[in-house]
Amino acid sequence: MFELSEASRMIQQVAHRFAADEIRPAAPEFDEREEFPWEIARKGAAIGLSGAAWGGPGLNGAGADDPGIANLVMAEELAWGCAGFATGMLANGLAATAINIIGTPDQRDRFLPMCTPHDGELRVGALGLTEPESGSDAGAMQTRAVRDGDDYVLTGNKRFITCGGIADLNVIFATEDPGTGFRGVSAFVVPGGTGGLSQGQRWKKMGIRASHTADLVLDDVRVPADHRLGDADPEFRSGGRGALGTLMATRPWIGSMAVGLSRAAFEFSADYARQRHAFGKPIIANQGVSFMLADMDIAIDASRLLCWRAGELVAKEEPNTLEEASKAKCFAADTAMKVTTDAVQIAGGLGFMREMPLEKWMRDAKIFQIYEGTSQIQREVIGRNIARRVF
Repeated sequence: MFELSEASRMIQQVAHRFAADEIRPAAPEFDEREEFPWEIARKGAAIGLSGAAWGGPGLNGAGADDPGIANLVMAEELAWGCAGFATGMLANGLAATAINIIGTPDQRDRFLPMCTPHDGELRVGALGLTEPESGSDAGAMQTRAVRDGDDYVLTGNKRFITCGGIADLNVIFATEDPGTGFRGVSAFVVPGGTGGLSQGQRWKKMGIRASHTADLVLDDVRVPADHRLGDADPEFRSGGRGALGTLMATRPWIGSMAVGLSRAAFEFSADYARQRHAFGKPIIANQGVSFMLADMDIAIDASRLLCWRAGELVAKEEPNTLEEASKAKCFAADTAMKVTTDAVQIAGGLGFMREMPLEKWMRDAKIFQIYEGTSQIQREVIGRNIARRVF
C-alpha cells in the first residue's frame, strides 16, 4: 500500500496544520515547564485528533481503503509538531486498544466512551503495565488482583505511566496467580477517582517533557468483577495475551511518532545545510553533509513504510504481525535517534544550543528506543521468529 486514501490524506492535512499552527509554537515553552498543554489538547480533541480513534481491530479503520494507516499518519504529524505532546495526546489510544483487544463486546460498548473524546470534550486514558521491578519482563509483575465476592481488589504500584494519576480511565494489568508469568495476568478497567487509586511520583524526564509521566499507586482499589476485561469465566485469563496484543497494535503507532520526529529534524537540517555557507559554498554541496542527509531521507522513508505495513497487518488481523510491529518500531526508533544526532552535527554549535529545536528533538528521540518495548526487546521478538522460520 503506497497511496493514502482520501480520508487518510485529509487526516494528514488536518493534523499537520494543527501541529504547525498550535503545537510547534508552544512546544519550547511546555518542554521548559514540563507541563502538558491542556488547552491545546482540548482543541485537538474537538477536531478529532485522538489516540482512542486508533487501536486494534474495529478501532483502526478496518475495511477502509488503507486500513490501519489513518491514525499512523495522524501520529506522525502530531509528533512532527512535538513528540511530548503527541505522547500525551495519544495515550488514551493505549487504554482503548487494550479494551478493544481484550474486552467483550459489552465491555467495549461501556468503557470505550470513557476514554474517547466526544462532543468536543477531551478524554484521557492510561495503560498500567510497567512496574518498578518489571518493565520489558511484564510477566514478572507484582501488582495483585484478588477476587472478593462481586469485586476484585487491586494492590501494587505501576511506574512511568503516561497520564498516570490524571486519566479518566485506566487499564491496569495485574496478576491473579503470582509466579505463573503471563498466564496469571488479567486486565482491569479502573475509572479515575476510584478509591485507593492515587498518583505517586511524577517524573522529570530527559525528553518528551510536555507529556505527564507518573507512578500509579493502587492501595486496595476495589472494582466490580465485570471490570475485569475478557471472558466472564474467572478461570479464563486473557490479560497476558491481551498485553502482547495491545503492544503489537500500538508499536506501529509509536514507530510513526518516531517517523514524525525524524522528519522534523531532517527538514530543519536540510534547510540549514542549504543556507549555511562555508568556504564559499553551501555546506550541502559537501559530500560529507549531503550523504548524511541522503541517509536520513532513506531511513525515514523505510521507517514509514515499515509502520504502514505493520499497521495494515494489525487492521487485517494477519498472523505473525507481532514480528512486523517489532520491526517497524525498532527501525523507526533507531532511525529517530540517529537522524536527530546527525541533525545536531550538521548544525554544529547552533544545533547544540537550546534556542534551536534540534537539541530538544534529540532528547525526545531517545525514549522511542525505550518505551513500548526497548529496541533490544524488539530484536528478541524478531530473532525468535527467525529461529522458527522455515526457509
